Amino acid sequence: MTAVTESAVIGLDLGGTKIAAALFASDGTVAARCGRPTPARDGARAVLDALAAAVAEVDPGRRATAIGVAAAGVIDPLTGRVTSATDAIRGWAGTALAAGLAERTGLPVACDNDVRATAGPEFAALPEGEESLLFAAVGTGVGGALAADGRMLHGASGLAGHIGHLPSAEAAGLPCTCGATGHLEVIGSGPGITAHYTRLSGVPADRLETVAERAARGDEAAVAAITTGAAATGRVLGGLANALGPDRVVVGGGVPHIGALYWDALAAAFTAELMPPLRGLVPRPPLFGPDAAVLGAAALTASLPLHRPGVPS
Repeated sequence: MTAVTESAVIGLDLGGTKIAAALFASDGTVAARCGRPTPARDGARAVLDALAAAVAEVDPGRRATAIGVAAAGVIDPLTGRVTSATDAIRGWAGTALAAGLAERTGLPVACDNDVRATAGPEFAALPEGEESLLFAAVGTGVGGALAADGRMLHGASGLAGHIGHLPSAEAAGLPCTCGATGHLEVIGSGPGITAHYTRLSGVPADRLETVAERAARGDEAAVAAITTGAAATGRVLGGLANALGPDRVVVGGGVPHIGALYWDALAAAFTAELMPPLRGLVPRPPLFGPDAAVLGAAALTASLPLHRPGVPS
C-alpha cells in the first residue's frame, strides 16, 4: 500500500523517544525521510517545534500541501487535541497538536493516535468483502485500534481502541500507569512482562530481551512471565473478537518479536476464548513494516478533518 493523494503530503510519527518524518509524492512513493529525537522532557512546545523542524527538513522545497500526524497519547482527531497522555512526553495532555503544528508550518494538519494511524494501512488492505479489523500493538504499552463495518472507530475523545486498559485477571491488584489497577498493560507489555519476571524470580532484568534470553536457556520464571503476559493479551483479544466480530486480527509492536514462545501462548489463549462462529480466526503479524506509522499518518490527510493555520481548534 502507498499513500496515494492528489498532491504531496507529509507523514509524521511522534513517539516518546523519536520523531520519524516522510514526504510522500502524489503517487505514494517516499520522496524524502528524516528522523530526530523527541524532546520529551522539554514540554509540549518543544515537541511541536521539533515536529515543525522535521517538516522543514523533509520538505525544504515546500512541496507538501498537508501534514498527517500519528502521535502518542489519546488524540481526538475532531478537535486536534491530546485529550489524555502518560508522562512519556511531559505536559502532553491537553496540547492543541493540530493547531500548534499548523501555526508553525503554515500547512493544514490531520492527527490521530499513533496505533490507530498505524492500523490504517492494515485496514485499507483488507480483501474486498472484509470490513472489520482488530489491531493490537504490544510494546512499551499495549495499544489498539478497532474498525467495524468499513470505518475506523474513534470514540468519545478519541479513546476507542485503548485495549491496554481493559481488565486482566493476570494483572489483578497491579497498579497501572493510568491510575487504576489490574489492567492488561501492566502484565502484557514489554515492561510488564519484565517486571513480572522479577516478581517471580527475585532477580532483576533490564529489559524484555534479557527475559527472552533467559527463557531460551530454560529459566522457568522467564518462561512463566512471557507466557503469562502473552496469554493475558490473547484472552483480552479473544474477548474483544467476540464483541466486535472482526474479519482480521493483527498483533504488532516489538513484544511479539521475541519469538514463538510468546506468539504460541497468545494464539492459544486467543483461540480458547472464541465463540464457535469465529473459530477459524487467528491473530496475524502486520503486513506493513517500519514505514507503517508514517504511511498511515500521511493517509489521515484524506480521511480526517484538516485543522488549518489561523483557525482555533
